[in-house]
Amino acid sequence: MSTTPATATLIDQAARRQLPLHQYMDQATVEWIDENRPDLTPTAQPALASAARSLLKQSALPAAWMATPRLYTSIHGVRHSMRTAALAAVLADSHGLDDADTATVVVAAAVHDCQRRHDKDDQGHGARAAIWLAANADTVWGHFGLTATPRRIVQAATAVRLHDVPYDAFTADDWHDHAKAESLADILKAADALDRYRLPKATWWPDARHVREPTFDHYRGLAFDLVLTSEKAHLAGASSPEAVRFALAEAGLV
Repeated sequence: MSTTPATATLIDQAARRQLPLHQYMDQATVEWIDENRPDLTPTAQPALASAARSLLKQSALPAAWMATPRLYTSIHGVRHSMRTAALAAVLADSHGLDDADTATVVVAAAVHDCQRRHDKDDQGHGARAAIWLAANADTVWGHFGLTATPRRIVQAATAVRLHDVPYDAFTADDWHDHAKAESLADILKAADALDRYRLPKATWWPDARHVREPTFDHYRGLAFDLVLTSEKAHLAGASSPEAVRFALAEAGLV
């Protein structure tokens, strides 16, 4: 029988190495994140193209797309996916990607965790999400007001499949697939990593050693603020999509 109190916070549970399968943000953990803000350089407000801004307004995936519905509001749920989509758009802009490539990586980011079964180390969830994305491509791209094409489906699914595979664990087949969507795969990995400020241990926060993104450190301040603003808004009563849209508006991204 677990000795962890039902009211234990994420930071308490992480310290005890007793995090549950399903993890939800709490007030004490948000306060701890706020109090432990790293010495980050403020990020200048990104000037995203209008097409990217429109995509971010539609980046909240339907709850029915989640393999495990109770994860919709968890730490790997829609708030995380929406922030990852926004960070992917910002990184795509920093690379000078065109609207089509930006849209592809935003779509990939929005669904990258949708087939998770729990909030712990769910190995293979990227591969499951990639298969799901390919099978539901018309529905997913249609959600964003876009039309799926075979090339975009392959690129997005590849980025999603590889997002939870560390570079140092890539097989020859992984590197072969990576070459089909190199920029998009690297951007999704970096965007996902930048949103780690939501996690209840500072040692789990963003680490540039695990990504291949030269502008990674530049956007740490933006990533931290998106987490803090949206999580505070959610705990104050906003729905998950509303909370993230508020944070995006505060950051000038929509």
